[in-house]
Amino acid sequence: MLSTIKKLIPRPILRTIMPMYHFMLALFGALIYRFPSQRLIVIGVTGTKGKTSTTEILNNILEAAGHRTAVLGTLRFKVGDRNLRNLKKMTMPGRFFVQKFLRDAVSEGCTHAIIEMTSEGAKQFRQRFIDMDALIFTNLSPEHIESHGSYEKYRDAKLAIARTLARSSKPYRYMVANADDKEAQLFLDLKNITPVSYSLLDGGKVEANETHIALTFHNTPITSSLGGMFNASNILGAATYAEKLGVSLEHIAKGVADTKRIEGRMERITEGQTFPVIVDYAHTPDSLEAIYKTFAEHKNICVLGNTGGGRDKWKRPIMGNIAEKYCTEIILTNEDPYDEDPVEILKEISAGIKEKQPTIILDRREAIAHALLLAQKEKHSAVLITGKGTDPFIMGPNGTKTPWDDRDVAREELTKLL
Repeated sequence: MLSTIKKLIPRPILRTIMPMYHFMLALFGALIYRFPSQRLIVIGVTGTKGKTSTTEILNNILEAAGHRTAVLGTLRFKVGDRNLRNLKKMTMPGRFFVQKFLRDAVSEGCTHAIIEMTSEGAKQFRQRFIDMDALIFTNLSPEHIESHGSYEKYRDAKLAIARTLARSSKPYRYMVANADDKEAQLFLDLKNITPVSYSLLDGGKVEANETHIALTFHNTPITSSLGGMFNASNILGAATYAEKLGVSLEHIAKGVADTKRIEGRMERITEGQTFPVIVDYAHTPDSLEAIYKTFAEHKNICVLGNTGGGRDKWKRPIMGNIAEKYCTEIILTNEDPYDEDPVEILKEISAGIKEKQPTIILDRREAIAHALLLAQKEKHSAVLITGKGTDPFIMGPNGTKTPWDDRDVAREELTKLL
C-alpha cells in the first residue's frame, strides 16, 4: 500500500511529507502503548560497529547484578525469560514495534531495556518518544552512504539519536562515548546530557588475542573469552555505564566473564577440526580489518562478498584491498545480491585486489566448503567467513528470501570433511 502511494506522489513532495509521516507513526506508537519507556531504565546503543556486542555484554552485566532485562537488537528480541531470534533483517523495526516491545517489557516485570539504535531507524524517527536514561556511542565510520547521501548526513542521523537522549525526561541522561573515536566529542558536547567517556587507555595494560581479553577497570581485573581488541573497547563501554548505574565491580567482572560468545560475532565453529573456523558479521572495511588483524598470525582463508541493491558500493574495492592485505587465500562469493548482478558485485570487490588472484565461487555453500578443504590441507590456517553472521536469509531479486545461516552451513560442511 505504502509503496504504491510512494509511486504516485512526486519525489519533491514525498521528501517533504515522509518525515512527518514517520514522526506521526512514532508519536502514535508511544500514545497507543502509553509511553512505556517512562517505566523502565532504557539504554540505547549506537555506532557503526560494536552495537550488538556492547548490548549483549551490558545485558549479561545487568543480569549478573540481578536485574530483569529486555533486549532489542540485531540478534534477538528478549523480554524477561522470552527470547526470539530477530528474523526481520533489520536491527530496529518500525511500525510501533519498539513501543510494543517496551510495553511488553513493562508487563513482564523488566526493569531495564537495552535497544540497538541505528541511523536507518533514526531517519524514520523510530527512536523518538523513547525516554532514554543513557546512550552508549561505540564508534563511527562510513556506512549507509547511498541511503543517507553523505558521511556527514549519516553522522547527523546518529547525533539525532543522541539529541533524543537530551530531550528525555529522565534525570541523568548519560551520554557514554568512546573517546578513542574521532567523533566522540560531538556526542559529549551536546547540551542537557551527562557526558561520560571511556577509552582503551583507561583499561591499564590491555591484552587481547583471538581467544582472550584481559584489562583493568577501576582497579578490578576483567577477563573475557571473546577475544579481539575491538571487544575490549565494547567491554569498557558496557562496564562504564553499568558502573554509573550502580552495578558493583564484582558483578561487572562476572557479567563480562559470563559472556562466553556472541552469536555471529567472531563466533567459533567447532566440529573437531584442527583449525579455527570463524563466522562474523563484519561488513564494513573497519570491521573486516579488525577481524583479519585478530587472526594475523594464521594463514587466513577468507570468504567474503558484499550486499547488493546499491548499498554502499564505494566500499567494495576497499574490502577487496583489505582482504589482499591480510588473507592468504581470498574466496569471493554471493552475500545478499538483491536485484544486482552478483557477478558484477564480485568484480567490484576484485577491483581492489591488485596482486593476488581471488577465487570466485558464486554459490556460498560451495565457497565455504572450498575454504574448509583448503584449511584442512594447509597448516596454521584459519577460515574467516564474514558478511552475514546470524543473518537468516540470502536476499535475492524481487524480494526473494533463501533461508540461510553461515554457522549451520559451516558445521554441515565440516562434518562432511572430517
